[in-house]
Amino acid sequence: MSRVAAIDCGTNSIRLLIADSSVGASEKDGPGPLTDIVREMRVVRLGQGVDATGELAPEALERTFAATRDYAALIKEHGAGRVRFAATSATRDASNRQVFVDGIRELLGVQPEVISGDEEAALSFAGASSVLPATGKDPILVVDLGGGSTEFVVGDSSGVIAARSVDIGCVRLTERHLRSDPPTAAQIAAAEADVDAALDLAAQTVPLDRATAVVGVAGSITTITAHALGLSEYQPNRIHGASLDLETISDACTSLLEMTRDERAALPYMHPGRVDVIGAGALVWRRILTRLSAVSNGAIRTAVSSEHDILDGIALSIRDGQ
Repeated sequence: MSRVAAIDCGTNSIRLLIADSSVGASEKDGPGPLTDIVREMRVVRLGQGVDATGELAPEALERTFAATRDYAALIKEHGAGRVRFAATSATRDASNRQVFVDGIRELLGVQPEVISGDEEAALSFAGASSVLPATGKDPILVVDLGGGSTEFVVGDSSGVIAARSVDIGCVRLTERHLRSDPPTAAQIAAAEADVDAALDLAAQTVPLDRATAVVGVAGSITTITAHALGLSEYQPNRIHGASLDLETISDACTSLLEMTRDERAALPYMHPGRVDVIGAGALVWRRILTRLSAVSNGAIRTAVSSEHDILDGIALSIRDGQ
């Protein structure tokens, strides 16, 4: 039994997974699946203002350091032998990222990695596909909708075929465009134009039209799924693996986008740290699914939500010595 600790530090949240990896029945079976010991999430909004200033704000750094300090204590308490800390979009974009890197290294005792968009995409696919039914050679598209960026990954049972990270995310588009409560038609149109341009960019690398199914991961998408299901609370077991038709998802996205902040805050499954950015997340997801329906000539009619994503991919990469 090997115990690992993975930390995913994104634009909106920082998450910890401490997990055990069992050994297969024989050497040829390889390592067994991961078993969660601790899974935590804190909304720290590390990417606050980065799109406009190009720098990590002092208060955002302090929130992130405070969460990391708590995570370091949990890692020690649970005896995780190997630790990997991966930072993504906001840190990639920040000119003062070294302050962040030095602070995390001092708190955690490991060198944090500012991973590329391509690696972020590959880790997201590994995490999502690790708990999906075998798809054989039928390509699936995994969409990881984050705070600062969104990753598109097409792959099959052999692994990643193509991946692209683009700079659209719920925090970035909220700060850039959706400033009213609720957003105006003009603000929505401007945000949609950014999403369309990013989709055009992603399509240059990723064969979106080859995907036979789509899986969405990360907090915006799982929250939209909770809204579409009308849950009385956030229930990961109901959300994970939920397959909904595109029209149902689109209606849920439109509903969240058109709500006021107070209306979103009153939803029983809404994390407080997601209230002000979920409208942008819903806009992005709706636009992506509209494009996928078009390029597949209507063949893609549903989307699946997964609670397993880049965080699981990071843990798997430690287990597999990558």
